[in-house]
Amino acid sequence: MIRVQARVEQSTLMKITSPILAIILTLIFGSVLFSILGKDPVQAMHVLLIAPLSDLYNIGEMFVKMGPLLLCAVGLSLCYRANLWNIGAEGQLLMGALGGSASALALIDSTSVFALPISLLCGVASGMAWAAFPTYLKLKFNSNLILTTIMFNYIALYLLLWAVHGPLRDPEGFGFPESALFTDVTTLPVLFEEGRIHLGVFFAIIAALAAWILLNKSHIGFQIRVFGEDESAARYAGFNGKKLSWIVMLIAGGLAGLAGVAEVTGPIGQLIPSVSPGYGYSAIIVAYLGRLHPLGSLLSATFMAVLYMGGDLAQIEIGIPTAVVGMFQGVLLFFLLACDFFIRYRLTFISNKTIQE
Repeated sequence: MIRVQARVEQSTLMKITSPILAIILTLIFGSVLFSILGKDPVQAMHVLLIAPLSDLYNIGEMFVKMGPLLLCAVGLSLCYRANLWNIGAEGQLLMGALGGSASALALIDSTSVFALPISLLCGVASGMAWAAFPTYLKLKFNSNLILTTIMFNYIALYLLLWAVHGPLRDPEGFGFPESALFTDVTTLPVLFEEGRIHLGVFFAIIAALAAWILLNKSHIGFQIRVFGEDESAARYAGFNGKKLSWIVMLIAGGLAGLAGVAEVTGPIGQLIPSVSPGYGYSAIIVAYLGRLHPLGSLLSATFMAVLYMGGDLAQIEIGIPTAVVGMFQGVLLFFLLACDFFIRYRLTFISNKTIQE
């Protein structure tokens, strides 16, 4: 008989290295899968992981994808450190894109230097407002945060689809579900002429640094960590659980909203239905791969961005479907959770004779 027992002491080294082990196991699994599909695993891995970093343009595209992943992951890391299971980054990102686009279109004839900051703030506020609804439901009615945030993701998606098919659709767009192109005053500046890397990438890096300072150098951050590790001890110490819940959820919503508005005012330049290829969901994996550490999320967001780039290249060069990226993300999360399980627990084998005694 197999019995699961909690470990008395958890290995600090394994906590740090388990993401690396999970990545290695994922790559091994991917190689086997590519072989079964009749593809050269070495070539496939090269296209998936090395080719995206082959030139400066591709590296710039990798940073473009890393930005929204990192912004969402940083916010989710704060929530998970406070033991709040927010799965709503995707919806908050979409609402940030919708709110920011509505502002940018309202200011489409403006020449004011404040047009872009106003659009960005509207996107952030929209993401925060979308995070506020499930937070209120949880604190007022003790609703399940996982279920409510997931449901609000779908509501946000259909609101965005309604907007691009209705009030925000470009009247001169020949009926296509997209808004008019934003003007220069409401688009983020491109940092390099040969590429699409824009100012939003720096927003993400600054957010990661600010979140690290908040968690490790502030009293609020200390309360968040204590509340997440032992809620009863936090309440005994007089920490306000409702206040902390509002803080981390609104920060997460604001960062996801910033990711959304940075997408539409950055590389896309207009509101379209496919604003996000699932950045909000992938950010959950990014947060856990980064060990719920804002700076760790910077590394894991870079790796996930490379996977997104590699998936596009793999489809073009060797005919692998883009769904392989989703497969890699799922398998990576599976191996990461498996590694974490064995960090906390161990399996012991007990004979039937011992059970009878």
